[in-house]
Amino acid sequence: MIPAGDATRELGDLRVALVHDWLTGMRGGERVLAALASYFPQAEIFTLLHDKGSVSPELEARHIHTSFVQRLPASSTAYRWYLPLFPWAIEQLDLSSFDLVISSSHCAAKSVITPPESLHLCYCHTPMRYAWDQFDAYFAPQRVGLAKHLAIRAVMVWLRRWDNITASRVDSYAANSAWVAGRIERYYGRPATVIPPPVDTEWFVPSEAEPEDFYLVVSALSPYKRIEVAIEAFNRSGRSLIVVGQGPESKRLARLAGPTVEMRGWVDEPTLRELYQRCRGLILPAVEDAGIVPLEAMACGRPALVLDEGGAAEAIIEGETGTLIHACDPDAVIEAIDRAEGVSFNTMRIRIHALEYGHEVFARRFLTFVAGALRIHG
Repeated sequence: MIPAGDATRELGDLRVALVHDWLTGMRGGERVLAALASYFPQAEIFTLLHDKGSVSPELEARHIHTSFVQRLPASSTAYRWYLPLFPWAIEQLDLSSFDLVISSSHCAAKSVITPPESLHLCYCHTPMRYAWDQFDAYFAPQRVGLAKHLAIRAVMVWLRRWDNITASRVDSYAANSAWVAGRIERYYGRPATVIPPPVDTEWFVPSEAEPEDFYLVVSALSPYKRIEVAIEAFNRSGRSLIVVGQGPESKRLARLAGPTVEMRGWVDEPTLRELYQRCRGLILPAVEDAGIVPLEAMACGRPALVLDEGGAAEAIIEGETGTLIHACDPDAVIEAIDRAEGVSFNTMRIRIHALEYGHEVFARRFLTFVAGALRIHG
């Protein structure tokens, strides 16, 4: 729902393009894209590649333009191995007919080439993880082998330089957290307006049932998510954990899971909501750029136990909406759970805090950002 006001009236006649890195599933970034698309019903979507059927019906119904990466072998599953081609591919997207370009970027989308007279705004989920601070999480020698590690590292030197130089193609940045705004300043030398991502607080609601005796992880099973830390903590403590998600780490993590850890894989939205409502708390053991998942759990009235570094920690009020984990290691996770179990969390207090991140709040903030940028940049 778009809020009424001057912000929306100023945008009606603009030709708008939305640019997203890739469409291969409905994770946090794609949920933000869906929200942006709802504000601009006529906008066309541009992306490096699109795995058809992998995103919401609302996004699938849009006119989606893809790059040549779409036609490369196994692109929908092995696209990260084409990373050295992304700069060329993203610069080939033709945005010459649009007045307003909004990139939703965590990799290369912010580096599109736009016409001089258009306005380019970037909602940045994070500066390119692979090039800056998550290289070893994806391409450490023990993961890909020494030869590939060295070859990719050499490519990253060039890719990091390209990412930095092309940061100037954006007229104004918005960041999903103060944490990411700091990284944009550090790597790109640009300020950013902090606009936390939207949470569907109308769908994610509390239930009247008492929580059950299990904790929950909801995550893409990617290396930098550090899900093995949570699994080891629950293996040691003997507490029950359900892990929801899939990704390149699925098989490895399944091998690590002990008898009290259930690897649930992908679940549908009704099942996810029920798990949020029933769990004792949501566990997030690694640095997260913003963290929609902890806020979905909080919208259901359940506390979030989150690493005290990164954007997700910004939504935690210690002892009221959750508990901070003081290090990314199993002992710290166990200690945070012990602390949380000594607190009588108030379901509605947690819920009220989550409402500050609802869709209408995000829409008002983002459209005000767009309208302000239009006035500044003409």
